[in-house]
Amino acid sequence: MLTLVLLLAGSAATGCGGRATTHHKPGTSHEQASGPVGTLLTTEDGSGHRLREVPADGAPHVQLAARPDSEDGWNLQLTVNKFRFTPDSAGGAALPGAGHAHLELDGRKLARLYGPWFHLPAAQVPEGSHTLTVRLYADDHTAWAVSGKPVEAATQLTATAPGAPGGHSHGGTPQPSPEPQTPGQGQADRTVTIAVRDGKVSPAPARTELKRGERVTLRVTSDRADTLHVHGYDKELALPAGQEATLTLTVDRTGLFEVETHESGLVLTQLLVR
Repeated sequence: MLTLVLLLAGSAATGCGGRATTHHKPGTSHEQASGPVGTLLTTEDGSGHRLREVPADGAPHVQLAARPDSEDGWNLQLTVNKFRFTPDSAGGAALPGAGHAHLELDGRKLARLYGPWFHLPAAQVPEGSHTLTVRLYADDHTAWAVSGKPVEAATQLTATAPGAPGGHSHGGTPQPSPEPQTPGQGQADRTVTIAVRDGKVSPAPARTELKRGERVTLRVTSDRADTLHVHGYDKELALPAGQEATLTLTVDRTGLFEVETHESGLVLTQLLVR
């Protein structure tokens, strides 16, 4: 009888039947994962994410192709095998062959990807030759790895000066592309007001749920000059120090899209579009 009681107590303590999770709030440091898939290594991927080792047989695989866009920048295609994108469960426990990808330019993170296609604006790529890398991650933000190396793919990218032959940027100096609003024009379905002070986001970053086709307005005040970037929509907004800046956009694609600052690298919110 005593053994049975102890077993039942142990099941309750571990949340028997519940969904294991290593969820962390956007903008905070990554928590150590505890999912049962593969082997969690002490080594990291170079950006602070621990490796999750899985056998080569059945491991995820990714290829990367970059094609110049007819108007601006490049269209990137990720071809994955034994892997699926799972934006709705990002932040949860690691599941076999599931998660998202990170896009890096010369080792600097540009975006988190939740699908096989991504448009890379020319404004984000300095003139010259660069290495573009995509790496696959589990939902708990550990990097999938085989034989101690992250599952990733890379390709070379060459950007020319704006206006030069073969360049993909049109016009003059790249500028942020906010959608300005005037009183009474294009009212939004949702308004998210955010303040950044002393490196902290208020209110605490969370997910903003939207329906496809809705308009959302982001009102952001930062105590230091920065740039806001909406990943997946390629929208940017200059944030003057101490002044409120406003960006309104129509969410016309589904998925989970991060809104973050470029200089301070803070996640302000996540737009979950269904």
